[in-house]
Amino acid sequence: MGKKGKRDKKGKGAEKTAAKMEKKVSRRAKKEEEDLEALIAEFQSLDAKKTQVIESSCPPPSPRLNCSLCAHPERDELILFGGEYFNGQKTYLYNELYIYHIKKNSWAKLEIPNPPPRRCAHQAAVVPTAGGQLWIFGGEFASPSGEQFYHYKDLWVLHLATKTWEQIKAPGGPSGRSGHRMVACKRQLIVFGGFHESARDYIYYNDVYAFHLDCFTWSKLAPAGIGPAPRSGCQMTPTPEGNIIIYGGYSKQRIKKDVDKGTLHTDMFLLKAEGAGKEEDRWTWSRLSPSGVKPPPRSGFSVATAPNNRCLLFGGVHDEEEEESIEGDFFNDIYFYDIGKNRWFPAQLKGPKAEKRKRRRGRQAEAEAAGDEELQLPPPQGPLEIVKEVVAEDGTVMTIKQLIPGAAEDRSGSEEEEEDEEEEGGALGQPVEPCPRSNAMVAVKHGVLYVYGGMFEVGDRQVTLSDLHSIDLHRMDQWKVLQEMDPKTQEWLEESESDEEEEDDDVEGAEGGEEEEESSEEESEDEEGEQQHPAVQPGEALPQYVARTEPYWLRLARSHMGPEAKDKKVLKVAHAMAKTFYEDPV
Repeated sequence: MGKKGKRDKKGKGAEKTAAKMEKKVSRRAKKEEEDLEALIAEFQSLDAKKTQVIESSCPPPSPRLNCSLCAHPERDELILFGGEYFNGQKTYLYNELYIYHIKKNSWAKLEIPNPPPRRCAHQAAVVPTAGGQLWIFGGEFASPSGEQFYHYKDLWVLHLATKTWEQIKAPGGPSGRSGHRMVACKRQLIVFGGFHESARDYIYYNDVYAFHLDCFTWSKLAPAGIGPAPRSGCQMTPTPEGNIIIYGGYSKQRIKKDVDKGTLHTDMFLLKAEGAGKEEDRWTWSRLSPSGVKPPPRSGFSVATAPNNRCLLFGGVHDEEEEESIEGDFFNDIYFYDIGKNRWFPAQLKGPKAEKRKRRRGRQAEAEAAGDEELQLPPPQGPLEIVKEVVAEDGTVMTIKQLIPGAAEDRSGSEEEEEDEEEEGGALGQPVEPCPRSNAMVAVKHGVLYVYGGMFEVGDRQVTLSDLHSIDLHRMDQWKVLQEMDPKTQEWLEESESDEEEEDDDVEGAEGGEEEEESSEEESEDEEGEQQHPAVQPGEALPQYVARTEPYWLRLARSHMGPEAKDKKVLKVAHAMAKTFYEDPV
């Protein structure tokens, strides 16, 4: 009795603390949100000028994160909505609607009057009702500086047959949030978790709400049992029986002033509907202990429902916190969870079988004709590291590394097949799978997984992707590249590229004093006595010039800035010097 009383008291204390924190966050956020409401209203006034539906072919969407990607319930189309893009200085929010035509491998932009306000980190779910509906709830709007946030609690539906937006105003729904999860389950939309953040405070949720699609009403569920701790960005999957599976996610808590500790959750729960989901009080939480090989801990992973009563997890990042920095290990792997067997297992690419059999038969015939009794085979290949270099428009060279596991040794002659694949540029010789990334958008249509965009980091630079890949989940033979990443769309602005660069230079000059002047004089003397700047070759583009001559400009920038200057700052100045000379080689 004593222990139970203590547990109950502790539980009530935690509830009170959470309630106080929510009020505190709400008060501070209210002021911020009032400031942002004016900006949102300005954007909405621009949207109000749209009076007709316009669908037009267009290039692929520009890079963006935290948008939604859903498969049309009736057509061979994917629907992309919203998102954000950060270029190092400014945050851009979108409420654009794009349609990807699967059979044509082409994009179209769909402009519909009175759309939802610009947002990111929202949730979207499709249902087949009345020719298809796309439901959107919550998300956030950020100020251009990215320091203020407005969290939405509105609910919208896009009627796909009539191409009309409608805002559903029903009381009793979840509070404003982003990073939550929402799925369509039976005739309900189930919302779980998420977070609300102001400039100084934040709170994570583990509440559950249901929106009833038949009567357009919200209800807050009160499941029995012990459920997941508050979190965002988890996996949420409906089962055929009308239950809900929760896995993983991320949360953080403040351990002392200005110090937060993040948690990568790896636990798994089942939210079971005892009364077929009809009675809100008859839901129960229970903990799952799956067998098999679970995914390594990560955040920013993407999830989708897969064929054969499975769901899948793709990509993500595991951040390792050091003293003054955070290094992220990004993933591009796929893990399946078998709902019926309660088992995790990693996906294995098989490679195109028909072509392999042809090549194997051809090689055997050649060997027999030549009278070879034994064919010397190379040893099995281990993991293969692929290194790609992408040169952005500003000349920055981004190195993408990905580790490709060796082919599964479940067939004879696999070494031969790998060798043939390498000779012919096949999937195993030159992998075309997506590079490691987090926060990718995924959707499944006709058993094919589509992966759009995402992000990875190179030092302090964030690279936002806009490529599109697909893989047949039945065959699991090879990835297909439907849309490459365009380096020209990669923009990253540092302080040295803005007005702040001049301010920084002025401050550095004042602090440098006589030493600065002496170093500049020495540099000018060195330049007169040394070789001229590397010449621009005929037809050479800026990115190629910067990549080719970077060592020279780094030495020059270092001699100008001194040994104490940080490498990152030296690199920026070097690129700026190279760009200046490229544009005006005097």
